[in-house]
Amino acid sequence: MLDRSPTPATSCEVTVHRWRDGDVERVADQVAEELPVALVFNGVPHVVMLATPANLEDLAVGFTLSESIVDSPKEIVSVEAATRDDGTLEVRIGITASKLSELLRRQRNLTGRTGCGLCGAQTVEDAIRQPTPVQGGVNVDARSLHDALRDLRDRQEINLRTGSVHAAAWVLPESGIKLVREDVGRHNALDKVIGAVIRAGGDFKYGYFVVTSRASYEMVQKAVTVGGTLLAAVSAPTAFAIRMAETAGLTLIGFAREHQHVVYAHPSRLICTSTI
Repeated sequence: MLDRSPTPATSCEVTVHRWRDGDVERVADQVAEELPVALVFNGVPHVVMLATPANLEDLAVGFTLSESIVDSPKEIVSVEAATRDDGTLEVRIGITASKLSELLRRQRNLTGRTGCGLCGAQTVEDAIRQPTPVQGGVNVDARSLHDALRDLRDRQEINLRTGSVHAAAWVLPESGIKLVREDVGRHNALDKVIGAVIRAGGDFKYGYFVVTSRASYEMVQKAVTVGGTLLAAVSAPTAFAIRMAETAGLTLIGFAREHQHVVYAHPSRLICTSTI
């Protein structure tokens, strides 16, 4: 049975013993929640992942598109998040019959982990998809990118309480951050913001992604799969991610901070004005 009651809180209070400079005090602290979330397609269980219990419908829509379960948002016909009687969180996604048949043929049975991008993939082809290369897309002024990074820090509501979750933002070059989603898993955070853009009727060719994590190949893969042309990460990319970005036409930026960045692939979309 499913209960349509609100999902659990994203953090909880615990009592800790805090040590600082030799002094110990017993204080209350906020820690991030991490709970199993089952994604079920047309009644067929597909994956269970650990996630922060917020924006679960965004997560489901973003995952469905970024993992190429569907090719277009129009092939997602319904999405509903709920809590089962046993406390398990579940999102039921309805997709077209043709896409369900394809999904069943893939024979994937995933058990997701917040830091794992290959869990459950049965073949290399399942795991290392080569998305269609992107062209065109945004032109971003470096100063506006740095402004977005500065703005994102204050928009991470869960992280401000707990200090332990990632964020992904959707940014429009001329108007800044439009959407932010958070999760203990960096892949989940990106899927959540992808889903939020889709559900808001946005178009990926007009904006770009900023993530507060490293840029692993899965992050590049997801961004390109939905048509993104620029991904900026606050930490480093991997060599695999750089190679995939080069092949896929994605502008990949790492070590993106308020006053610095490093471009690893396709620098032409980033407009940098020298102050020297």
